[in-house]
Amino acid sequence: MTVGEKLRYLRSIEGTLRGLDHEMTQHGVVTAIENELGETISQSYLSQIERGIRPHLTNTTRMTLARFFKVHPGYLVDDPEGFHTELTSDVRTLEDNLDLWLMGGAERFAHFPDVRDALMKLAMHDDTHGVLVLLGAILDTPGLAERLLQTLRPELAAIPISKRRGRRRSNGEKS
Repeated sequence: MTVGEKLRYLRSIEGTLRGLDHEMTQHGVVTAIENELGETISQSYLSQIERGIRPHLTNTTRMTLARFFKVHPGYLVDDPEGFHTELTSDVRTLEDNLDLWLMGGAERFAHFPDVRDALMKLAMHDDTHGVLVLLGAILDTPGLAERLLQTLRPELAAIPISKRRGRRRSNGEKS
């Protein structure tokens, strides 16, 4: 993955993290960097980086973008040719990949705000693996998921499952 592709991805995730219904624009990132960090990067420079016209960042730009997106500065470089994240065996790196995958899923479910928010909360949790194992245990226990939903989110429990999934009922279907 190139540094430009990584920046485009980070912009899309940042929009979700900030509660927007869309990815952050380059202009939005530039404005937020100035307002939040007191530093400046031009929108045209950011555009050139994303399009690959400027394949290398200055150290100042790399550090500013890393602080803004809350990533390690070493992430903001092109991956070496043949680099594959899925071949990494380090447990923390695998969990980071899981978190990134969940964030991508959250973007794809933007039209279901509850699902999007749940995926983002899971991705941002310190122990994603543990939470997923717990969820598996909950689902293995008959009726527990429904009881928890009634207790923790009674407003959702009152909605039929077919409505929560976003399906529309046909005229002949009972509610």
